[in-house]
Amino acid sequence: MKALLQRVSGAGVTVAGEEVGRIGRGLVVFVGVAEGDTERDARYLVEKLVNLRIFSDDNEKFNLSARDTGGELLLVSQFTLLAETRRGRRPSFVAAAAPQEAERLFDYTVELARASGLRVATGRFQQHMVVDIQNDGPVTVMLDSRDKFG
Repeated sequence: MKALLQRVSGAGVTVAGEEVGRIGRGLVVFVGVAEGDTERDARYLVEKLVNLRIFSDDNEKFNLSARDTGGELLLVSQFTLLAETRRGRRPSFVAAAAPQEAERLFDYTVELARASGLRVATGRFQQHMVVDIQNDGPVTVMLDSRDKFG
């Protein structure tokens, strides 16, 4: 699984003109599920993203996590994180999990994030979404469960 984190001062997501999720200060987390990913990958990513120290302390050092700051999370499914671009001009998405399995693992990831105690909003799986992000910093970090599990 891959997760692209963006530290934000606020963010929202709309589907067909309807706002379906909004957060204040926290993280927008784009989640891509790869073929072969399991609940173990989701647990790793959630543990990492809620505890990753990418918020500044009083000395402007990255010493605080979303958990430390009470940051909010906006989780958005995004299979395009699995794009293969080494050959040709059109990305290939063959590494992405099948939609049914990806949705199951995305929903599990959302459950784990909610269990962390942080406020969690989401987009809608397999829908065209417009994500409004006020990137703070900007700070953007990529997490990949395969970095941990190979």
